[in-house]
Amino acid sequence: MRAIQVLPDILISQIAAGEVVERPASALKELMENSLDAGATRIDVKLEQGGARLLSVQDDGAGISADELPLALARHATSKIGALEDLERVASLGFRGEALASMASVARVSLASRSREAAHASQIEAEGAAPGAVKPAALASGTTVTVADLFFNTPARRKFLKSEATEYAHCAEVVRRMALSRPDVAFTLTHNSRIQLRFPAQTLDERIGAVLGEDFVAAAVAVDEQAGPLGLQGMAALPAYSKSGRDAQYVFVNGRFVRDKVVAHALREAYRDILHHDRHPAYALFFTLPPEGVDVNVHPAKTEVRFRDSRGVHQFLFHAVQRALSGSAAESREAVHQMSVQPHDNVVSLPRAAPSTPAQAWRGSGSQASMQIGVREALAFYETLSREPGIAAADEAMPDYPLGFALGQLHGIYVLAQNARGLVLVDMHAAHERVVYEKLKRALDARSVPTQSLLIPVTVTADERDVAAIGDHAEALAGIGFDIHPIAANAVAVRAVPALLKEADPLALTRDLLREIREYGVSRLITERRNELLGTLACHGAVRANRKLGIPEMNALLREMEATERAGQCNHGRPTWFQVSLADLDKWFRRGE
Repeated sequence: MRAIQVLPDILISQIAAGEVVERPASALKELMENSLDAGATRIDVKLEQGGARLLSVQDDGAGISADELPLALARHATSKIGALEDLERVASLGFRGEALASMASVARVSLASRSREAAHASQIEAEGAAPGAVKPAALASGTTVTVADLFFNTPARRKFLKSEATEYAHCAEVVRRMALSRPDVAFTLTHNSRIQLRFPAQTLDERIGAVLGEDFVAAAVAVDEQAGPLGLQGMAALPAYSKSGRDAQYVFVNGRFVRDKVVAHALREAYRDILHHDRHPAYALFFTLPPEGVDVNVHPAKTEVRFRDSRGVHQFLFHAVQRALSGSAAESREAVHQMSVQPHDNVVSLPRAAPSTPAQAWRGSGSQASMQIGVREALAFYETLSREPGIAAADEAMPDYPLGFALGQLHGIYVLAQNARGLVLVDMHAAHERVVYEKLKRALDARSVPTQSLLIPVTVTADERDVAAIGDHAEALAGIGFDIHPIAANAVAVRAVPALLKEADPLALTRDLLREIREYGVSRLITERRNELLGTLACHGAVRANRKLGIPEMNALLREMEATERAGQCNHGRPTWFQVSLADLDKWFRRGE
């Protein structure tokens, strides 16, 4: 390990210097980072009165030799870097050499340490001024730093500290972040002589569960991606586990907890299609890249970073998390592909039920529209019906589809199906909404949105400003499948809608479109708010609650879900289906007892 040395002036001028001690939690973070940099395998934290009265960090790391103890308390003295080249590829958590000096200037600091080759431990103390003399101490190994009476000599700053409970909460969060960053290290946190947190050395998955809870783990998917020197591991929760705040978002860059705008935007975009805008995703993700690819010398707190190739980092993180969140759908699609029948090829049509609401009667030639399923499934399905009308014996005559085969409908809302594992419950509107949404996205990306002409055009009254906007952007609206033209100063005629929305009520559909145009304008709506618009349209095009579906229609929906990315959640982040295993059913009915 490099010896502690005072940095040259030219290097000091390049360091983003600043006061690193704002509250007990900021001091605790710096001390724990020093412990990890020293190779500690165990870190014990003790607090009194939220850390304001006393903060102690003890580790079993490499330790500091007696002759280096005074330098450890000197400003801009560190063993982490020695030249400008080191600053450009920092691999350690700490590197500025100002944390202990800053603490010593505003608190009573005691530093005791024993290096592995030393015969005994040594100690040095400082009380708001220059450090005292080095003297012997009793310590088996490693380093113990005690920071007492924080801001005792600056009462104005002490007044800015919050309540004991608040300061403790900030400290506990620091310990949780450090524990997540290094699952191979054991941590304990004691507050007012009571142990509050204890994390033994464990695997990454175990540590994530210990910090974020088993509920998070149960609702999360694994993320494990590598692209050259870039790597991303960890867990990302499915939208059903979303939060009202950002308190369950943990991102680490080369082991350092960060809050970075590039990273945050990439992850938000990965969840964009499956999470309602008022909710926040939960994740614990660990991003690695070469040290020279990221500048950690941006902010005194070191929670902000700057990437050399921010665009490349953004794309890697976005696609890695998006693929992980789509993983369950990808597995389902694989089952379809193994049959050598592509989801959109070789299809047959099954008749749908007659229109059940007046709003459906406006359609033209597509009034008896069909849902599409694979040829083999259709043949097997009809063969089953011929043997046993009413209910398909899926396990005997059908392939083992992930979502199984329909048994019936519950209260006009849920589809009940059976697969090899047991019972599948599907929210038919939420599931179909996702299917329609993804189809709309693909069609729009291909600039080929099929339209459905209305047998009788629908007239919609509207604000004069909305009518003018539609007249100016009729071509842009045609690009998303709408044929809408002004017929009066306060009215428009709807002659065609996207074919995927032909089941929708054209009047309600157009009114919602007008409302979106009024709020955002046509140009912004079709560009930056495109996905939000498609989500609104998909909701109109999805099968409604209380719509009675036949067995063929239900099976067609299940097959389309299996062929659709992110089919496990609707556009607002709600789950679309649940699996109930045979083991669960046996437990409920106490079979085998």
